[in-house]
Amino acid sequence: MLPWVVATVPAATSETESPSILIVAGAAGEEAYAKIFRQTADRWRQTAEQAGAHWREIGLGDTNGPSDLDRLEGLLANEPKQSSAELWLVLIGHGTFDGREARFNLRGPDLSASTLAGWLKPFQRPVAVLNSASSSGPFLNVLSAPGRVIVTATRSGSEQNFARLGSYLAEAIADPKADLDKDGQTSLLEAFLMAARQVAEFYQTEGRLATEHALLDDNGDGLGTPADWFRGVRAVKRAAGGASLDGLRAHQLHLIRSAPEQRLSPAQRARRDELEQAIARLRESKSRLPEDEYYRQLETLLLELARLMEHAPSA
Repeated sequence: MLPWVVATVPAATSETESPSILIVAGAAGEEAYAKIFRQTADRWRQTAEQAGAHWREIGLGDTNGPSDLDRLEGLLANEPKQSSAELWLVLIGHGTFDGREARFNLRGPDLSASTLAGWLKPFQRPVAVLNSASSSGPFLNVLSAPGRVIVTATRSGSEQNFARLGSYLAEAIADPKADLDKDGQTSLLEAFLMAARQVAEFYQTEGRLATEHALLDDNGDGLGTPADWFRGVRAVKRAAGGASLDGLRAHQLHLIRSAPEQRLSPAQRARRDELEQAIARLRESKSRLPEDEYYRQLETLLLELARLMEHAPSA
């Protein structure tokens, strides 16, 4: 292991099933921000350990050796490109936007959205990128792709003030109170919704004009959906042009899984997720299908899903 990589791998966890979490703390600029970034990174680390995930940290140690940008590139290069296990990339810090390119501020050279997109291109596994920095909105458009969940703290590069989403998101991802559907686990979607609501409440309580508006994209269209378009865990508004809804894939990602979820094998979980996505797509197309055909396809999918869950290991 390289000396600048901090890691933990719980002995009781399967290497092939464990998610990987890369926690990147950016350049703070001021000690007050450095404290917030450390606390947020610590919370993600604690959640990773609770989840039995493999985790790495960048940006909180010394500055000897490679730059933080090179360290991140190296860690991503060493991650398996094909796996059923999720890769979570958590960016905590400040961002900038010059009208052309959004960047996440690191110690040393910064990380651009286009550079990160190139590094992620080989990955054929579930990927979640959580960019809680200011001016992070353009990352969503550049990184969006099938199989990925992208969260940004802002909807555009012009929202340049310090963003608070990251702190709330780090707490919500392991908070049972964020479990909207009461299935015993908190999904990334549920954590996003709770964190975004807390951000809105902060600005309202402080009597300030909100300078950040978080977005979530998980259908690969690069548009993103704000939290206030959801009722419960389902989006109830649709973008102009009839773009498909976001939220389902993010609702399938859980860092701390419930006991029934843990009993599913990676193959069973992957097939369950595929069936749930197929059902969601079918429901979106209901108005375009003959009624008999719609219910025939729905029955086929529901029966396979029921058989899969029936054969899942029980306690």
